[in-house]
Amino acid sequence: MTNLSSIRLPVEKEIAAFEKHFSDSLDTQIPLLDTITNYLLRQKGKQIRPLFVFLTAKTLAEPTESTFHAATFIELLHTATLIHDDVVDESYQRRNHFSINAIWKSKVAVLVGDYFLSKGLLLSVKHKEFELLEAISQAVREMSEGELMQIQTSKKSILKVENYFEIIRKKTASLIASCCACGAISVKADEQTIEKMRQFGFYIGSAFQIKDDLLDYQEKDLIGKPKGNDIKEKKYTLPFILAVQNNQKEKSRILRLFNQSHKPTETIEEISKFVIDNNGIADSIKYMNEFRSKALDILSEFPDNEAKKSLILLVDYIIERKH
Repeated sequence: MTNLSSIRLPVEKEIAAFEKHFSDSLDTQIPLLDTITNYLLRQKGKQIRPLFVFLTAKTLAEPTESTFHAATFIELLHTATLIHDDVVDESYQRRNHFSINAIWKSKVAVLVGDYFLSKGLLLSVKHKEFELLEAISQAVREMSEGELMQIQTSKKSILKVENYFEIIRKKTASLIASCCACGAISVKADEQTIEKMRQFGFYIGSAFQIKDDLLDYQEKDLIGKPKGNDIKEKKYTLPFILAVQNNQKEKSRILRLFNQSHKPTETIEEISKFVIDNNGIADSIKYMNEFRSKALDILSEFPDNEAKKSLILLVDYIIERKH
């Protein structure tokens, strides 16, 4: 499997410069805020989203100052949503470290998330990046809608594949689509190209979420996310929905188990086995690979270069990753 270091090679210098750009954007004179932002900067993740911005931009042209603004704004937004998600989910770990709400409590975490979001907004206004602001603001709206739709789906026990895809389109794919669109916008691509890159992002973002769903059924915890976490939280993910559709006879019993507020390990294992035995995993992989193919079809329309090759490798990395 290709590693991220080799995928980053065509934009290695840009990513290094971006990290300083991002760090500088968080400079503050408030001691508590400074402590928290430094804590977050020490735990930087894979930076998949900035990588999409830079690789998309460089597939089309040379990255510009606007590309750095786009990547920084998106990373600020993504960090804000992760902080808020941990508060909503009452999660006390993030990337095998204590979450902000675990150390500084929920009130501080919400305010820090708001601070990150406001920094992104101010950055775009300061540099008059209004097209980027519009694209990313649409993603923020859709992400919020997706989260609310997921809550409603769980409460009403809606097990429909089309409902699931609408949720992940908004909740996950919209941000990756925004990364790719903003990469194109930042190098002044035409509207048709921007839309193609946005669609590419939607496809690979959807595949990304399905892969996350599949990782919930892995045998060992690799990312601080316990096996069966989605089952514990009563989230209707694609493997579960498809397994139930494939075995209607067991639907009532499995739903009764699934909707229990507190599930013992034995119940989680029983539901996991049901999903695996009824092709929930296998059928989900088919959907994921369909999205992969659609994403690669779009990339095939663009001339070959090193950045495009890395984008293709990034698509495969997302599909093949183990965590």
